[in-house]
Amino acid sequence: MFRCAVNRWCAGEEKRVDSRTIYVGHHPTPEIEAFLPQNFCDNRIVSSKYTYWNFIPKNLFEQFRRIANFYFLIIFLVQVIVDTPTSPVTSGLPLFFVIIVTAIKQGYEDWLRHKADHSVNKSPVYVVNGGKIVEKQSEKIQVGDIVCVKEDETFPCDLILLSSSREDGTCYVTTASLDGESSQKTYFTVPDTSAFRTEMEVDSLSATIECEQPQPDLYKFVGRIHVFSDKQEPVARSLGPENLLLRGATLKNTDKIYGVAIYTGMETKMALNYQGKSQKRSVVEKSINVFLIVYLCILVSKSLIGTMLKYIWQSDPANDEPWYSSKTGKEKNINQLVKMFIDFLSYMVLFNFIIPVSMYVTVEMQKFLGSYFITWDKDMYDEHLGEGALVNTSDLNEELGQIQYVFTDKTGTLTENNMEFIECCIDGFKYKNFVDSCVVDGISSNDGPCSSICGMAGKEKEELFLRALCLCHTVQVKEEDKVDGLLKQHGGSYTYISSSPDEVALVQGAKTLGFTFQGMENNRMKIQNRETEIEIYELLQILSFDPVRRRMSVIVKENSGRIFLFCKGADSSIFPKVNTGKQEEIRLHVECSAVDGLRTLCVAYKELTQDEYDQISTQLQEAKMALKDRDKKLADVYDKIEIDLHLIGATAVEDKLQEQAAETVEALRSAGMSVWVLTGDKMETAMATCYACRLFHTNMKLLELTTKNIQEFKARNEAKVHELLLELHKVVVQDKKYSSVSQLRSWSTTQEFGLIIDGAALSLIMKPTQDGSTGNYKDLLLQICQRCTAILCCRMAPLQKAQIVKMVKNTKEHPITLAIGDGANDVSMVLEAHVGIGLKGKEGRQAARNSDYAIPKFKHLQKLLLAHGHLYYIRIAHLVQYFFYKNLCFIFPQFLYQFYCGFSQQPLYDATYLTFYNICFTSLPILLYGLLEQHISIEMLKKDPSLYRNIANNALLQWKPFLYWTFLGLFNGLVFFFGAYFLYDNSTLTDNGQVYGNWTFGTIVFTVLVFTVNLKLVLDTQYWTWINHFVIWGSLAFFVIFSFFWGGIIWPFLKQQRMYFVFAQMLTSVSAWLTIILLITVSLMPDVMVKVLSKHPDKGRLQKYLVYNKAADTVSTPRSPVEPLLARSFSIES
Repeated sequence: MFRCAVNRWCAGEEKRVDSRTIYVGHHPTPEIEAFLPQNFCDNRIVSSKYTYWNFIPKNLFEQFRRIANFYFLIIFLVQVIVDTPTSPVTSGLPLFFVIIVTAIKQGYEDWLRHKADHSVNKSPVYVVNGGKIVEKQSEKIQVGDIVCVKEDETFPCDLILLSSSREDGTCYVTTASLDGESSQKTYFTVPDTSAFRTEMEVDSLSATIECEQPQPDLYKFVGRIHVFSDKQEPVARSLGPENLLLRGATLKNTDKIYGVAIYTGMETKMALNYQGKSQKRSVVEKSINVFLIVYLCILVSKSLIGTMLKYIWQSDPANDEPWYSSKTGKEKNINQLVKMFIDFLSYMVLFNFIIPVSMYVTVEMQKFLGSYFITWDKDMYDEHLGEGALVNTSDLNEELGQIQYVFTDKTGTLTENNMEFIECCIDGFKYKNFVDSCVVDGISSNDGPCSSICGMAGKEKEELFLRALCLCHTVQVKEEDKVDGLLKQHGGSYTYISSSPDEVALVQGAKTLGFTFQGMENNRMKIQNRETEIEIYELLQILSFDPVRRRMSVIVKENSGRIFLFCKGADSSIFPKVNTGKQEEIRLHVECSAVDGLRTLCVAYKELTQDEYDQISTQLQEAKMALKDRDKKLADVYDKIEIDLHLIGATAVEDKLQEQAAETVEALRSAGMSVWVLTGDKMETAMATCYACRLFHTNMKLLELTTKNIQEFKARNEAKVHELLLELHKVVVQDKKYSSVSQLRSWSTTQEFGLIIDGAALSLIMKPTQDGSTGNYKDLLLQICQRCTAILCCRMAPLQKAQIVKMVKNTKEHPITLAIGDGANDVSMVLEAHVGIGLKGKEGRQAARNSDYAIPKFKHLQKLLLAHGHLYYIRIAHLVQYFFYKNLCFIFPQFLYQFYCGFSQQPLYDATYLTFYNICFTSLPILLYGLLEQHISIEMLKKDPSLYRNIANNALLQWKPFLYWTFLGLFNGLVFFFGAYFLYDNSTLTDNGQVYGNWTFGTIVFTVLVFTVNLKLVLDTQYWTWINHFVIWGSLAFFVIFSFFWGGIIWPFLKQQRMYFVFAQMLTSVSAWLTIILLITVSLMPDVMVKVLSKHPDKGRLQKYLVYNKAADTVSTPRSPVEPLLARSFSIES
């Protein structure tokens, strides 16, 4: 508390309680009188869940938190405590089998984690101590230690880079193990510490670091360093993500670096990211819980009925205390209510097998093993990446078959994110066809070659524009021929590296026009101009890009002393900041390029005086030194700096549509899914992409809900929004009820609508009104969206994407949503959707790391949903219904038997049969069915997307199929019991004159039961493999062999040998054989009749129906995938 109070008192205006102070090398600084050693966690990594001493209690606690396990534990305890009709083994053995198998699996996985932790924690690292390099174990690193890391070594903790072996004070790092990005990133030393390059020099450094407390965001860091010197005042420098080397990253192309440990062990960003995502529950799991409640009610009802009928039966003294079974004194003195409660518990125990505890284990195994089929799918393997699909969450496999809304990013998802510089506009003139040295006037419609590149905009403006492209970026130049990550090699020996493909394309475009960026040394950027002269600029400041500002700037100083600010960004973020330049001409060029589907950026500049720069530098330094709200303060300063710009031009790069993206979108829509495109791009660019990928088509009426349309209404913004929403609602609904999605729609009478909405309009809609609600606007928007066939949301911020997804999934229909994206800006919507898909794209792997499934290309989504998702849903739906069915068949005869045994709670089946029914006799066939069944071939599912509609809205787990399975189970139970009862009504004698007893009767019922439920699966199986045959017939053979074996030996550990020779003697009777065969046939007859009588449309009718449906869904002319984007978009209109 004292320490916190001191920190709070020393903090001044800022609250230092959210920060930590680190003494570099554990050296006290001159400003403190008494140095107190600090207490931070050590560098041990603990990814394991258990220890040797807490494994058993912790694992048992976690397993018994599951309702089914806890329920069976209670049943087992009741059997142990109360005199119940069945042995505790009947409930205990299946329960303990499940618990032990799960514990072994989890224990083995945790042992592997312990082993990996030990390997990491004991690995050698090198620390500077006393001016020497000392080797120690990784787990013994302390915060404040100066660590030496050499090339190709992994950073053992989070380090602030103090010095590097490279002359320019930088180092190259790959973070593939953290975020999947294989590109080499550049990190920078603090200028005041970069000269400390030897062990002695680094050890003599006197400095403190103040930084934020550990937090998991890999891309954010706020801190500052104070460097002390004997002769000078302490120097303070800001620290950011560019100075922080993360644990798990690898040093590349740098001999060695020195860094000070600031976060260690479980406080490193890598360890903090171990935390899993919020648990998502599938619609099937929710259905299981509902069905479980129904069967619990059935169980309680049976127990209550049995208890009441028992006391009605015993109301007759002759039945209550027959002459052959006198009551003991204890039985006579027991309280009647207590006795009734004990009888109720006994019935609960007797009927408890109606709740399928083994179903949970089978479902988990089906999901876990089934997920490997996605990983192993060769069709979803990308040779360029060398990777296939990845399953991060197997719990949602069946949810892939229930998707109703698909929200997709555009750049890098629908498109390649492989940028190619196409054209540019300088001072209103368009420059294109660089290879043939052609320049085209962007204003004129007459295109033609020009004899010279320069002359249209003027040499001075051209060179100013090209210098801006060469200077305003974060591209690095590598001379090696091969480097990891995103790169482009352009002639000579230069290789451009950047985490943004746009920047590489722009630098290449400048090179094509004669200006070559040659790299940066000692903070000086080198450019080769058209005359092959080298121009050198000192990089003074970088105003970094962020998705909110949507622009970046650099401040550079040329040799003559002139200072320039160059800025590039989206047109919506640049135009409000400019006050001079040919704005209308450049705006026209930007709009034309966007219609062509090109990505555009505007370029502007202004010249600064030395006094203006000094003022700017002071403001930036103050903002960068802030520990609290640094991002906000920097954004405010950036806004003040980037004003009064002169617009000099714009660029246009092409991002090609991904292979089969259009076909995939069309297939998803044919499957009944609504596809929404959520992008940060401008509307015209996004529209062109939507036309190209066939989301929009020429017969579709496009409605706009954008700021431009809102301004047309002469009223307050809120009123404008409301009026526009009402207008659009009137248009799409047309004052009449329209047919639901499931009904067939006619070509001629149905007008298809597409909606375009931008981020600013969405903000007005989501903004609370004066009464604090947004419901009315949201409801209107949702009604409009539900009527529209395709939705495009442009100019969306990352959080707005998540808002859209949340708004749709929280509607009263609660549709199942899927979000797919490839970049960090897509993570929020990927996490928000029911199913999140990450693309292993070129914008990094943040989305893939946070997703439930990761795929290489957008086209793989078609098979993932239409084939894998369809089959997974069918399999698990059948598995769940089958489990409830077979357990109802199992227990219902037991209930009926109570009417014939005086409600004495006498079990119908032997305890061994009760125990092994779900474990051995019926579990493996349904598991293999859940893994391998294909009621329709994968090829057919891919060819005919409309088949996906058949399973929409959780069709197979609705009340109608559930009741069908339930009545089928009741029917079979009636057949099993009364069939055997009436056929043996005269107590048929065996050859030796012995009368069949109750155990023989129960064995006959159980034999018919086992064969019927397994043969039911035979009837349901459409896709046969040798594994299915082996498991199904093997299970039946095992039952027969086990029954012979169990009844053929006198077991010494059994007090009563009631099953001795029962099974073998039963099968010596011909009547028993006939009874078993007859009852199995009668039991399966309803299934056979349903399959025979169900009418399937012939192929011609089905094909006609499908074509009719598709025509109603979308009217589009087939287009060649190799046509240019613009031609694909508008060729039909022209």
